[in-house]
Amino acid sequence: MNRRNRIFAGILLAYLAGVGLLMWRLVDDIAPRYRESAEDSMVETAQLLATLLEPTATYSGPNVDEFARHFAALRSRRFDADIFGVRKQQVELRATVLDAEGRVLFDSLGRNEGADFSRWRDVRLALEGRYGARTSRDVDSDPDSAVMYVSVPVFYQDRVVGAVTVGKPVASLGQYMQAARRKTLVAGMTAALAAFILTVILSFWLVIPRGLVGDYIRRVRMQRSWDLRGLWRHLAEMTSTAYRDVRDALEGRSYAADYAQTLTHELKSPLSAIRGAADLLQEPMPDADRKRFLDNIERETQRIHELVDRMMQLAALESRRLLDSPQPVELSTLLEGLATSTAAAGAARGIEVLLEAPEPAQVLGDPLLLKQAVGNLLANALDFSPPGGRIALGLEISGKSATISVADSGPGIPNFASDKVFEKFFSLTRPDSTRKSTGLGLTFVREIAHLHYGRAAIRNRAEGGAIATLTLPRIRTAE
Repeated sequence: MNRRNRIFAGILLAYLAGVGLLMWRLVDDIAPRYRESAEDSMVETAQLLATLLEPTATYSGPNVDEFARHFAALRSRRFDADIFGVRKQQVELRATVLDAEGRVLFDSLGRNEGADFSRWRDVRLALEGRYGARTSRDVDSDPDSAVMYVSVPVFYQDRVVGAVTVGKPVASLGQYMQAARRKTLVAGMTAALAAFILTVILSFWLVIPRGLVGDYIRRVRMQRSWDLRGLWRHLAEMTSTAYRDVRDALEGRSYAADYAQTLTHELKSPLSAIRGAADLLQEPMPDADRKRFLDNIERETQRIHELVDRMMQLAALESRRLLDSPQPVELSTLLEGLATSTAAAGAARGIEVLLEAPEPAQVLGDPLLLKQAVGNLLANALDFSPPGGRIALGLEISGKSATISVADSGPGIPNFASDKVFEKFFSLTRPDSTRKSTGLGLTFVREIAHLHYGRAAIRNRAEGGAIATLTLPRIRTAE
């Protein structure tokens, strides 16, 4: 991954981490906010119950007989309420009435009457004439049994004669909190998806003047049959192209600077060789040495010429997003011609070129570019094959694709170079001449593969040598 892609990935990861942290904080904050709202309602309910108890209270404490009958009727009441998608059908509110000593006079659950609750913080504060609250578990080992309690004092002639406690199981709030968490997560994911779609739309908008969408429409029109997977593949490739165009537009100066710096580095070696030979030619020397230096100048000049030509061809390819006039190309015919010409080129070194009888297979593309791509692979195989070696040119059909393979019997790819062979200007020393090529041949092949919606790869073979492949989507014939 190059520096620009790492920067882009880093920004994307930082954005996702920020959104994730924000969503985590929001979801984590839901429970406290719901409990605060519930406590607010419970305080008002407790004050209401205390107001109902005070008219019948005496110095000895609240009178709970009438209160108990009303609360029993309340607890037995059945109803059906739809609260923002959550159904509620019974009262879950708890109530406890205590005397001035903190002893339970009434318990809505009927299990604590007569018990001393003065040890509870909320009861103690209420008997002191203040507001008190706590959260306790019904079962110590079960966190889901937690209950929220609030307590308020009951007065008789401005004297605290008891307290009333209202309880609410935390579990009864759980369904509301879960619904809120779910809605928050959906909203967050929707926002993230909307941001992604906006980025894609912005990318398209930035490159529409260069005709990206028009190119996609042209590609769809060229489809000979309806292929939904193919359309999605073209859309993914178009999105990838949009990303590269936007990236290059935003970072074009850095991209061009890197390109120029690398090209300058590659030109230094032949220019230095030419300059050294020219300086030496100024001195008297034997004719044989003069001819050797002149040949060196011619050879390095040819190398610069090839490098510039390759660079111009590669730049033209990289600026294209779609083939101008694609046409059906019969691969078996194309490979037969290339096998013949390569065999002639390798005859001087005794290199045999074998064409493994290919099945007829057609692809939609530019025959000249495809010929150049396969020709580059064959030229590489010739360069790295030893005298008397063998090159196997094959064609394999698998489903909707056709794969051209070029296998040689050379030394193979060193481990350090396995992930660099398609990089610009990267070249390995040729075994027979100890010289390097322009380092643009395989890059050229890769760009042609992308332009034909295919892929190029190269790897070592278990039996020795390397095998390069060019995989292309083939034209499906009517069955």
